[in-house]
Amino acid sequence: MTDHLRSPQLGQNWLKTPLTRRNEPLLTVPMLALFPLSQPLFPDGILALRVFETRYLSLIDQCQRDDVPFGVVTLQDGYEVQVEGVDETLTHIGCLAHIVEVRELQPGLLAVHCVGGDRFRVTSGERDGQGLWHAEVQMLEPDLATDIPPDLQPMADRLGALIADSQRQGIEDRLPVTRPYRLDECGWVANQWAHLVNLGIEQKVSILDEDDPLRRLTIVKMLLDRPDPDLT
Repeated sequence: MTDHLRSPQLGQNWLKTPLTRRNEPLLTVPMLALFPLSQPLFPDGILALRVFETRYLSLIDQCQRDDVPFGVVTLQDGYEVQVEGVDETLTHIGCLAHIVEVRELQPGLLAVHCVGGDRFRVTSGERDGQGLWHAEVQMLEPDLATDIPPDLQPMADRLGALIADSQRQGIEDRLPVTRPYRLDECGWVANQWAHLVNLGIEQKVSILDEDDPLRRLTIVKMLLDRPDPDLT
């Protein structure tokens, strides 16, 4: 990615309509504001942010006023908080973040609750004078509703049991799993597990980058079958 100084406009009316239709060319978005993080966001995943940097306060304000999402990509190098003299390198795959709620905790500090939307691939990007990344991205088609085969059904069963257990304990709202629960779909189950399980960054990015929901769930199962996978 290049690191030019420019201040493009953030508002994008294209994000208020369906992004892609099957068998049509994928939509290329000329200038999407990015929020690089140390962990990837997955479709239907929950993202809780504490925002205090000027560049991201401006981003959240603009997104709220224009009623549009922003893009989350993963940092390969650099830090979430801007550090002078430290370069940032971003992954090529990302996910839209739709703002659900914004609360002001104190002046200059926001609690922002988001949910993951469609995936995208970055084709080029640059930073403006505030250090905010903007990128040209190609939106990817949402997952087809792919039934879970018998050999992967335990993945859905384990996730269903985790949800049921949280319901019995009255702590369902603490479980970072989004409704509606689509436990019969490969893509949804794979994305929820990838969000829940403590994997390496490269592993999570590779899962997000997988277009085939059946293959994505297969990869997640292989990783979960390791001894004692950690839950976040």
